[in-house]
Amino acid sequence: MKTRSNNHPDTIWYNARVATMETGGQPYGLIENGAVAISNGKISWVGVTEDLPGEPFDSCSDKLDCNGRLITPGLVDCHTHIVYGGNRASEFEKRLKGASYEEIARAGGGIISTVSATRAASEDELFGQALVRVEGLLSEGVTTLEIKSGYGLNVEDELKMLRVARRLDKQVPANIVTSFLGAHALPPEYAARSDDYIDLVCEQALPAAVAEELVDAVDAFCEGIAFSPQQVERVFDVARGHNLPVKLHAEQLSDLKGAVMAAQHGALSVDHLEYLDPEDVPVLSQNGTVAVLLPGAFYCLRETMLPPIKALRENNVPIALASDSNPGSSPVGSLLLMLNMACTLFRMTPEETLVGVTRNGAKALGIEDKTGTLEIGKNADMVLWDATDPAELSYRIGGNPCKRVMILGRVN
Repeated sequence: MKTRSNNHPDTIWYNARVATMETGGQPYGLIENGAVAISNGKISWVGVTEDLPGEPFDSCSDKLDCNGRLITPGLVDCHTHIVYGGNRASEFEKRLKGASYEEIARAGGGIISTVSATRAASEDELFGQALVRVEGLLSEGVTTLEIKSGYGLNVEDELKMLRVARRLDKQVPANIVTSFLGAHALPPEYAARSDDYIDLVCEQALPAAVAEELVDAVDAFCEGIAFSPQQVERVFDVARGHNLPVKLHAEQLSDLKGAVMAAQHGALSVDHLEYLDPEDVPVLSQNGTVAVLLPGAFYCLRETMLPPIKALRENNVPIALASDSNPGSSPVGSLLLMLNMACTLFRMTPEETLVGVTRNGAKALGIEDKTGTLEIGKNADMVLWDATDPAELSYRIGGNPCKRVMILGRVN
């Protein structure tokens, strides 16, 4: 039995299978015939329903009998590019005809085509388009998501994207974390002048975003079609000067040792990792860096190189999953679908995938003290599912078993 806080609950969900996602004990941290009590937007008690202390049902006006259904923490989508203009359906066709992602990018497509559309869109237009995408994620139980910039690639438009993300945070009930991704690609006006562009990122764009309080973390893309580890280190140094955590797109198309560099800089996460050398995995473990896997991009790009799952497991590296929702390599609108893809493509277990979008997803954002598990004192972010077995969330393809979502103690 769990103990409770001193607050009397204002909400109780009971008679449920509660997957707390805490470590140790039962798989999924599962509590049979469980209950969760909420006080002032926080979890004040969790345990077996019959062990609820005092007379909470007499004093609590908001009670929900879950009839044996499953409760989990709210889902965390820790890697998205959900603010953008346009779409890249034509590039999807080109890839089907044999063009590679790298070939399209070097021909002026890829990220750069989205940059053009994003620059041309107004802030209101970007907001309206992104709002639909965010609401789609929320309808499937996502309560926390990260939103990156990176399709502006100049000071004005990077700030525009981040302002949209902050507006979304105010408009929707979800918890939204922002990442500055100015070092995402080389804009056409800086062709063959990548160091000069990194100067712009370090000396103007990132400081301006910080001044407007638009940044929660700093990201970059370390790849042959993007930036070198040495260039990314310059960005990380500036981030550290502003006391901002860092993360990195790394080893998606080749092994430049970006993940090693980022981990040594104390990165919250390194993401993609298809080409990560298994021998480099211990560096992630030693530095507490989360491995974020993105099965949507793996699937859409028809990648054949698998991330080093075995080495990540053996070295106890936390593995998170995310949608990587973006218009090119992962036009994904469903985080639940990523659970099935991770099981099928990466041979992860259903429990590993659910951990990946709850506890480890929160850790990848540096907010594991607030959300990601159902524990006393954490935010009351949780989902009631039309399911009884946690494995059902990764087993089914299509459909939406989400029945009710609570964020910070409020049902949405």
